[in-house]
Amino acid sequence: MRLVIKIGSSLLGSPEGGLAQGRMRGWAKEIARLRRAGHEVILVSSGAIRAGMQALHLKKRPTSRPEMQACATIGQPLLMKAYGAALAPHQILAAQILLTSWDLDSRRIYDNTRATLQTLLRQKRCIPIFNENDALSFEEIALLNAFGDNDRLSAHVAILAGADRLVILTDAPGLMSRPDGTGQLIRKVRKIDAKILACAGGAGSAGSVGGMLSKLEAARLAMGRGIPVVIADGRRPGVLVKSAQKMPAGTLFAR
Repeated sequence: MRLVIKIGSSLLGSPEGGLAQGRMRGWAKEIARLRRAGHEVILVSSGAIRAGMQALHLKKRPTSRPEMQACATIGQPLLMKAYGAALAPHQILAAQILLTSWDLDSRRIYDNTRATLQTLLRQKRCIPIFNENDALSFEEIALLNAFGDNDRLSAHVAILAGADRLVILTDAPGLMSRPDGTGQLIRKVRKIDAKILACAGGAGSAGSVGGMLSKLEAARLAMGRGIPVVIADGRRPGVLVKSAQKMPAGTLFAR
């Protein structure tokens, strides 16, 4: 199974500020297990601005475009360094791929990105890690990311990769029955309609920009191309290993 796994900035942030490196080591261990079981794994990761905020000793997410871009340019190398350190004990290399929304509108760049991705997957030692190129995507970053904390980017990557499943990790158990994130967990969704959209809450913590609504939009985009989607709690031990099972943890979106 080819899995695209999206990790948002709310999960990557630690209570002390910066990146939750212990949590990243846990995900790396699970990724290694998935690979040993024969699965291919592609990551879509936020966190560059979060890492830059720590380096610049900022407690609140900047609101101006130049400040956010400064955080992204400083934080992206730190984010990849953290992934590299987490994956190294498993003899896995972190391979960075940065995209803007207009890259996906260019047939040449789209094809080149897909060719690079396929080559990395054939290497067997690499984990491709996608992120939005916040340092260049000045139009998107002014809108707090056109990709919605990389939710929609993850759907586009899943389509580009021909993924068998898209897994969107969040800080909630999955899609809940009430818009404030309470109520009952909805285990399976066959169609994203008005009733399901009404269950979507708003954005998460001050360090993140994505919310359940953007995750549902990403799920609808992926499902439209025949790709099942899982929304699950990234803090839950074993969530990545379970994501490859027939009925994973969280909410499964599949027809």
